[in-house]
Amino acid sequence: MDNAEELVAEIGRRFLPRVKAKGNAYTVNAADLYYRDLNVLVRALSNNGAEKIEIRNVYGQRYIGTNLDKKIDIEIHGTPGNDLGAFMNGPTMVVYGNAQDCCGNTMNDGLIIIHGHTGDVTGYSMRGGKLFIQDDVGYRVGIHMKEYQDKRPCLIVGGTTGDFLGEYMAGGVMLVLGLNLRQGGKHSARFAGTGMHGGVIYVRGGVSHLGIGAKAADVDGDDMKQIQRLVVEFCYYYGFNPDKIMEEKFTKVIPVSHRPYGKLYAY
Repeated sequence: MDNAEELVAEIGRRFLPRVKAKGNAYTVNAADLYYRDLNVLVRALSNNGAEKIEIRNVYGQRYIGTNLDKKIDIEIHGTPGNDLGAFMNGPTMVVYGNAQDCCGNTMNDGLIIIHGHTGDVTGYSMRGGKLFIQDDVGYRVGIHMKEYQDKRPCLIVGGTTGDFLGEYMAGGVMLVLGLNLRQGGKHSARFAGTGMHGGVIYVRGGVSHLGIGAKAADVDGDDMKQIQRLVVEFCYYYGFNPDKIMEEKFTKVIPVSHRPYGKLYAY
């Protein structure tokens, strides 16, 4: 296409039957729609003044919301594929269903709320914004999360996690609530915090196994204030009782050193 007007016209011809508009809000029927076409459509609507996009009948389409940098609300009904919200920089995305691997990959800003569970490597290299998951997550969640200046990512899990939680974590905040555990139960994930050299992981209840570079510590008053703020926000999205959640003991996992492998790889 030679110009933006021709591109918009072409998108209109191809996808108009799938889109219903009401003011600056749009509903998209994604049934049997190839993931690239869906993402072209979402980006076109975003670039042309959409304030809200509701996407229905989502069945595994990848990269939804990738690299969007506008303040827009995106509501997804179904199961989005890998890399939901990757490199996202501002939108609010709500998923009524589960999400697959790499949700929030290198997310820079914005908000993702999952009404279900997510797969492996959720929040990979996340560097800003907030990511809420109502239920469980897979393996290597929060790997290499980082923070810079005023950017401090937050990843909140309502259930439990797989092994290698917070692997090589360099910054940010993770909160694992374990709401599906028995009272006083420990999270069974192994190697939590392996290679961790920044940030903090809060765990409601106990941690069964830590990796090299991480240690468990008691929470203090400032920790509890931060935990409570995140718990209240979590409960606002999912309808839980924050007071009930806060009754349980919390543990924090922090790095032993800012250079856990310094002696192994450098003289």
